[in-house]
Amino acid sequence: MSTNQTELQKKLLPRHIRFMALGGAIGTGIFKGTSETVSIAGPAVVLSYIFAGLLLLVVMTAIAEMAIAYPDTNMKGFIHKAFGTRVSFVIGWLYCFMWLVVCIIEVIAAGSFLQYWFPSIPLWTLSVLCASGIVAINFLSVKHYGEFEFWFAGIKITMIVLFILLGAGILFDIIPSNQVDYLQNYTNEGFFPKGFSGVVSALLVVIFSYGGSELIGLTLNETKNAEKVLPKVVRGVIVRIVLFYTLPILIICGLIPWNQLSGDSSPFVQVLSTVGFSSAAHIMNFVLITAVLSAANSGLYGCTRMLHSLAMEGEAPKWFAYVSKKGIPLYGLICSAVILIGGSFIAYLSPDRIFGYLMAIPGFTVSIVWISICLAQVKLRKTYEKQPSFKVWGFPYISLFTALVLTVICVIFMLNPQNRISMGVCLGVLCLLIIVSVLTKQRST
Repeated sequence: MSTNQTELQKKLLPRHIRFMALGGAIGTGIFKGTSETVSIAGPAVVLSYIFAGLLLLVVMTAIAEMAIAYPDTNMKGFIHKAFGTRVSFVIGWLYCFMWLVVCIIEVIAAGSFLQYWFPSIPLWTLSVLCASGIVAINFLSVKHYGEFEFWFAGIKITMIVLFILLGAGILFDIIPSNQVDYLQNYTNEGFFPKGFSGVVSALLVVIFSYGGSELIGLTLNETKNAEKVLPKVVRGVIVRIVLFYTLPILIICGLIPWNQLSGDSSPFVQVLSTVGFSSAAHIMNFVLITAVLSAANSGLYGCTRMLHSLAMEGEAPKWFAYVSKKGIPLYGLICSAVILIGGSFIAYLSPDRIFGYLMAIPGFTVSIVWISICLAQVKLRKTYEKQPSFKVWGFPYISLFTALVLTVICVIFMLNPQNRISMGVCLGVLCLLIIVSVLTKQRST
C-alpha cells in the first residue's frame, strides 16, 4: 500500500478542532445524562462537574505538552512511545470500543428525542435512521466533515448560551413565567440531598459526559501546526466545557425541583415545558437532536482515526490504514458504520433499560484512557529533547494525583452493585484485549 494511500490529510483548521472537541464532549452527557447525575447528587452535582473539569484540564494539557514535544504523533502514539505495543494495542482498541458505544448511545438518545414529536414510531427505527445519517456525513472529505461538525456544534453551543440567559432571566424574575420563587428549589431537601457521597458517585457519569474532549489527541495528524494550535484550543475548550455544564445544571435545578426530573426526556425540554415555554421546548428539542448527533459524528470520527492509527502501527489489520482520496480511512469507516447501525437495533431489545446500561460503559473506558495519558506524560517528560513552553504544572505530582483519583473513581464504580452488568462488559472486553495482545506479541516473536 503506497504512502499516499495511508496518509491522512492536514485539512482541519483550528476552529474545526476546537468545535470537534466541544462537539464530542457536549452531547448526551449534558442533554440527557444530567437527569441521571442530578438524581444521584441533587444540585450539588455541579461540584462533580467542576472537579471532573479540573481532571480534564490536566489530561488535555498533558496531550498538548506531548504534542509539542513529539510533532506528528497522535494520542495513541504517545502511549506507544511510553509503554510499548502491548499497552497501546489494548488502549487503542478499548478507545475504539468506547467510541462505538458512545455513538450507539448518542443515536439512541437522538431517537428518544425524536419520539417527542413522533411517539408512535419505535425507538429502534428512529435510532437506525439517525445512525444512517451520521454514517453518510462521515463519508464526506475530511475538510467538509470538519466544516459540517463546526456548524453542527455551533448550533448546540448557541442554544446552550440562550438557555442559560433565558433560564437566568426566569430565575431572577426578569422574564415572567407561570411560577414564582424558583430559588427555593435549591434548598429543597438541601443543596446536598444525597450527601457528599452522591457527589462522588456522580463522578463516573460526569467523566463520561466530558469524554470526547481528548479527541483532539487524534486530530494531530490532520491539523496544520498542531503544536502551535493545541495550547490555545485546550485553554478555551476547558473553560467552555465546564461552564456549558455547570451553568445549565444550576438553571435546571433552580427552575424545577431536582427530584421531579424524569429520565424519559431531556431535562432542558422538561424545564421549558414546566415554566410555560412549550413552544421553546420544541425548538430546544430540535437543538438536542443536532447536539447528540454532533457528538455521534465526532465519535465515529474518533473511532475511524484510532483504527487507522492502530493499523499504521501493525496493531490492527493493514486495510484499516487505507485512506481514500477524500482523506477518509475508508475500511475503518465501513466497519464502524456496520457496527453502529447494527448496535442501534439494541434499542429494540430493551428500550427502557438499555440507555442506563450503556451510559456507564464509556465512563469506565474514558477513565482508563485518561489514566494512560497522564502516566504516559509522566514517563515521557524526561525523554523530551526540549522542554515545551506549554506543559502540565507541578510535575510529576499533579499528573500522578489525577491518575490516582481516576483509579479510585473506577474502583468505586466497580464496587457499585448497580453497575454489575456494565462492569462485566467493560472487564470482559478489557481482559479479551489483554489476552489478544499477549498472543499477538508471542506470535510476532
